[in-house]
Amino acid sequence: MSAPGGPEAFVGTVPQRLDPHISGESALAQALTPSASAPWQDVTARHQRPGTLQLRELPPLSLYVHLPWCLKKCPYCDFNSHEHAREGLPEARYLQALRADLESALPLVWGRRVGTVFIGGGTPSLFSPEGIERLLADVRALLPLEPGAEVTLEANPGTFERERFRAFRAAGVTRLSVGVQSFDDAALQRLGRVHNGAQARAALEEAATAFDTFNIDLMYALPGQGLPALAADLDAALAFAPPHLSVYHLTVEPNTRFATAPPRDLPDEDTAAQMLDAIIERTGAAGLARYEVSAFARAGHRCRHNLNYWQFGDYLGIGAGAHGKLSFAHRIVRQVRWREPATYVERALAGQPMSNEHEVARRDLPFEYAMNALRLRDGFAVEDFSARTGLPTSALAKALARARTLGLVEDGAAVEGGPGGEQIVPTARGFDFLSDLQALFLPG
Repeated sequence: MSAPGGPEAFVGTVPQRLDPHISGESALAQALTPSASAPWQDVTARHQRPGTLQLRELPPLSLYVHLPWCLKKCPYCDFNSHEHAREGLPEARYLQALRADLESALPLVWGRRVGTVFIGGGTPSLFSPEGIERLLADVRALLPLEPGAEVTLEANPGTFERERFRAFRAAGVTRLSVGVQSFDDAALQRLGRVHNGAQARAALEEAATAFDTFNIDLMYALPGQGLPALAADLDAALAFAPPHLSVYHLTVEPNTRFATAPPRDLPDEDTAAQMLDAIIERTGAAGLARYEVSAFARAGHRCRHNLNYWQFGDYLGIGAGAHGKLSFAHRIVRQVRWREPATYVERALAGQPMSNEHEVARRDLPFEYAMNALRLRDGFAVEDFSARTGLPTSALAKALARARTLGLVEDGAAVEGGPGGEQIVPTARGFDFLSDLQALFLPG
């Protein structure tokens, strides 16, 4: 389950250099300097002008692709998804728009390698394997992918057909994320899902056979759910020995059908807390380490795409409603594509896929960084904060001092492959009260 340009949907922690034979600063200049005759010179000049930030290196870059259609809009879903029958899906034209979108964005990421690709929705598995193959061929033709790049596709068991998952693998997908949510038929019906428990099991059997790594999405604190029902869902999920498990607390979001007519039998906070304790205990016993608030993985199977989000890496977002974050020498920019699919297609094919963008204010960067990095069990290196935001480490001092006083963070061991130096790690209390911890980094 992934928001457009946001998590499940990641790359390593070491900032990439554009050419191993060029210094970091020279490589940065190389990526950001267009030729004098380039038609996009005005676009890049706007992002290259002097500013208050000083980024020494570009962070890793990921690509998010949003496919906005689904068979049925779930009552809890606040993502940019639109109901559409599989028949008549405007697949070919949308793929044209995605290529045009990517082509228009190339000047902003010129020379940078992409470590991960995440195809989210909506229900991307509504698209044909041939369409996904065409999409990935376009991506490879326009962007240099890192060797062994992670390519994730979100799939819904309700769109499952035997051999379909194998065809996605043959098309270039390396990792499948299956939106199961529950194996209980009654719970699935209340969640508005189009699949049942039997279809979920069949889809996971095929995913485990077709892919070396895959993810199962589960939800807890469902309407009417108690601890025995949660245990049954965990039993079913862990029976497939998943390399990765994402477990989300059901929340009632604004502008959803659940917001208009909330379920009356949602578990209370104490029961939900007991459910989370059970999830942590069961996943740990099954060899799945909790490396992020909602993510559990076996060794070597962490989601690299989402890690790049949480480590404040860059991501180019294309597709209807997709969000992106791009870094330049003196600023960090967030972008949003047109949200409504028909409008997006029209604008993208006209070379104008972006509805708006804004420069992240210097005063907001400590919170934006902490909001992401503190979701990780390993926390973050203080030096990495400076590298990713262009700010001095002193910008964190006041908030970190307060967090230490409250027992929400502590010093941790440096992470292998990281920049070394001081490592800030959420305590168990900090993880339990993560929103309170993150709020300490708000400006003001």
